[in-house]
Amino acid sequence: MKKRSSVLQAAVVVALVIAFVGVASAGKLQQQLVQESVVEQVVKRGVLRVGMSTFVPWAMKDKTGKWIGYEIDVATRLAKDMGVKVEFVPTKWSGIIPALLTGKFDVIIGSMGIRPKRNLKVNFSIPYEYSGMSMAASKKLAAGFNSLEDFNRPDVALAARLGSTAAQACKKFMPKAQLRLFDDNSQAWQEVLNDRVHAAVGSAPMPLFQSLKYPEKLFLPLEKNFTKEPIGFAVRKGDYDTLNYFNSWITIVDAEGWLTERQHFWFETRDWANMIE
Repeated sequence: MKKRSSVLQAAVVVALVIAFVGVASAGKLQQQLVQESVVEQVVKRGVLRVGMSTFVPWAMKDKTGKWIGYEIDVATRLAKDMGVKVEFVPTKWSGIIPALLTGKFDVIIGSMGIRPKRNLKVNFSIPYEYSGMSMAASKKLAAGFNSLEDFNRPDVALAARLGSTAAQACKKFMPKAQLRLFDDNSQAWQEVLNDRVHAAVGSAPMPLFQSLKYPEKLFLPLEKNFTKEPIGFAVRKGDYDTLNYFNSWITIVDAEGWLTERQHFWFETRDWANMIE
């Protein structure tokens, strides 16, 4: 009986040792995860590196060469609230996710739609904006067009940015049309301005701005956007501390009305137009 009691005591001691070691190991793992999180590295470095792609009025350069736009405001405010500087890393849209995954920057703040296929490669924050697809059409080639079906024909050519949700929208809603893809949005818009395609497809409000800027060449064939998509920050997978911080930050600045204020300025007015023209 005494022998059995000794064995039981020994088993309890072993269990306690294993539990202690397990807790210690978990604590070390948690500390390691915190130290390796992007938000921790950004604070230590003193710089938030933001991957983005030129896209009016989300991100563009003014007459002096300075970055301006809705997402420039968002990233700048985010860095300020973190107590660090911001560094913008312009990247071609088709390679922006691979660049994030290889560590060329800390986060994508670049009007990126939250989509399941992208979510397999990156983690998304909660939405900080909602966008939708629209198009500006050539008055010469698309005269009388006023529906998606008018553009869903084999003899119709559309332009969009490579790897964008605009390209995906074209394939989904106008699969019969010819689709011409470009690395940069400006190339796509140049195609429709030169009457080489019937329309260029892009996130609102860009098609509206283009039609207002070139009223003699372009028009809006659709009354409303034909899609709606949430826009989020993209970060590398597995970094939950960083994702938690970004989600909390978006919630706070949205609640205080700052996001709405910036959205109104960049998407509902042209008060910024003289900064780039």
